Amino acid sequence: MTMTNTLSFSYMVNMRSIFKVAIILLSIMMLLFDTTHSVVLESGENHIKSATLFSEKFEVGPGKIAVKTLLDIDFPRGHIGVKSFDVEVVDEVGNSVPLYETYLHHWFGVKYIENITMSPYIKQSHDLLNGIEFERNDGACQGFLLPHYWGLGGESRGTHSNLPDPFAVELGNAANIKHGFKEKWLFSIMIIDTRGTHDRKGCTECRCKLMNLPKDFYNVMMGINGQLLSKNYKGGLFCCQDNVQCKLKNDFRGPTRKLSLRYKIRWVDWDENQVPLKFYILDSTDRVRSNGSTPIHDCQAEYTIPRNHDNDFPHVKKADIPMTKGGYLIYGTAHMHTGVVNVTLYGQDGRVLCTSSPKYGTGKEAGNEKGYLKCQFVIPNPVPSRSKMEKF
Repeated sequence: MTMTNTLSFSYMVNMRSIFKVAIILLSIMMLLFDTTHSVVLESGENHIKSATLFSEKFEVGPGKIAVKTLLDIDFPRGHIGVKSFDVEVVDEVGNSVPLYETYLHHWFGVKYIENITMSPYIKQSHDLLNGIEFERNDGACQGFLLPHYWGLGGESRGTHSNLPDPFAVELGNAANIKHGFKEKWLFSIMIIDTRGTHDRKGCTECRCKLMNLPKDFYNVMMGINGQLLSKNYKGGLFCCQDNVQCKLKNDFRGPTRKLSLRYKIRWVDWDENQVPLKFYILDSTDRVRSNGSTPIHDCQAEYTIPRNHDNDFPHVKKADIPMTKGGYLIYGTAHMHTGVVNVTLYGQDGRVLCTSSPKYGTGKEAGNEKGYLKCQFVIPNPVPSRSKMEKF
């Protein structure tokens, strides 16, 4: 008989500051009950290696949206355990770019394996249908939705993903890679240049009326369900297409510039002292149904927040997500947008397992932009030993 545990995932948003569409995801790492590794705590970080890397450059101009897939990014090689993966947007000389100029809507780090004999063709054509197999996380969402491991958005610069010893994300194990294939990573990103835009915050939330969309947009654009997008669709990912432009005020003119992602990875060489983790991406819009004892997940990734009629109470969105295996929560964080109050993960018995609370900037410098998410504080119970880890 299959035992099923249930996670409750909820978040609150301030109705006065949120826009029409919210995308709230929770990324958690957990140790499964059936792991056979022993926990040996280590002190110091001399065994940890790190590298600061840059993605290929991409070009943006005032109001322009860049939605890119950056294949085969630089990544540590060999059988390793990743301890952290942190990202920010920088300009051509490596300076951090303020969110009010260029907004990092989201970035995802996605693992895939590539047929070695197809590599020259893939590199030339960027064809993702031939010779590539995606190796998604262990979360419930399937299909093309939310396949990533690491990923955040505008809050990335101040939110760190450090995993406590002895836990790490195991990668590069040759025994787990198909013969004739090579393990690689890509970035999936959405960057929005808001210089000179009529409505900066509305542009960052992809409000359709603020975009210079093609006249036949609603006649040709397919939604997540494979059907034509409803004309009631007021904002979201489908209105933020690559090279679409947010409306500018008074025919604003400004220079184009080339940006890139600067990312820092910390890792250790894999050995018997490391304890491997599983990645689970949970979606607050997951409308779980069941077929007998089998849960059917219907992740939407985004939804429209109802009008508040000047009500100051926060709006709450909640999803109850069954898990076929229990485990220990090691680390969790949420992808947030402006207006979020907090995101909380509950266990089946109602215990709070983890809470992410945003901090908003108060200045003009990159990393402290007024009104933008500066970072988030993740507040799990401490994890000093297996006996004290939070169980699902």
